[in-house]
Amino acid sequence: SREAAFVYAISSAGVVYALTRACSQGELKTCNCDPHKRGRASDERGEFDWGGCSDNINYGIKFAKAFIDAKERTVRDARALMNLHNNRCGRTAVKRFMKLECKCHGVSGSCTLRTCWMAMSDFRKTGDYLRRKYNGAIEVTMNQDGTGFAVANKAFRKATKNDLVYFENSPDYCLQDKAAGSLGTAGRVCNKTSRGTDGCEVMCCGRGYDTTRVKQITKCECKFKWCCAVECKDCEEAVDIHTCKAPKRAEWLDQT
Repeated sequence: SREAAFVYAISSAGVVYALTRACSQGELKTCNCDPHKRGRASDERGEFDWGGCSDNINYGIKFAKAFIDAKERTVRDARALMNLHNNRCGRTAVKRFMKLECKCHGVSGSCTLRTCWMAMSDFRKTGDYLRRKYNGAIEVTMNQDGTGFAVANKAFRKATKNDLVYFENSPDYCLQDKAAGSLGTAGRVCNKTSRGTDGCEVMCCGRGYDTTRVKQITKCECKFKWCCAVECKDCEEAVDIHTCKAPKRAEWLDQT
């Protein structure tokens, strides 16, 4: 499904990010900073010297590909082909947001000389990018020779290497579906004031919600005590918890 495509992509991206960061921090014996970022180079601001520790993104991608794709390469079916494609999308998404960071040298920070290195952006950028790709994921079918994809709906454009792809429509996540692994949204805690996906209107799928008042213990009236501790009181407050109503029809629990 579309959700499976996103999970494979974001997991693959996470492995690349973690491995590359570990290389730069010297936590792995098999890699270190990017060895190709040496000497002089230039950008729109002029020339600079490579220095510091550039993130070795190519090593992270190479290792993640060998590690994550190994299982998928043992079979030749549509699901494996889909997973390999989405894994690649996740890996390249991390590289897409590499950025040049520099430190200036010179009198009063005049930046007459610059030392620069390549660094990964915050993983949130990769996650947001893949979320947008999830929203625009393309439904595909396997081509006749089993080596690639064809668009399921001819009215849509062909999937590129940067698009997430899926074969099956998503199940109705509003209802419990044991076969699809969906637990439904009945009983889920929702945000009454939100207009997003965590809001009661969306999460509860129009079924409404129940409100329960509960008592919570929170830390309050915190004071710094010399030296060196923070002492707080335990305060009790009443809060409203909103949970989604279950479907009205009784047979929803038996759906498979």
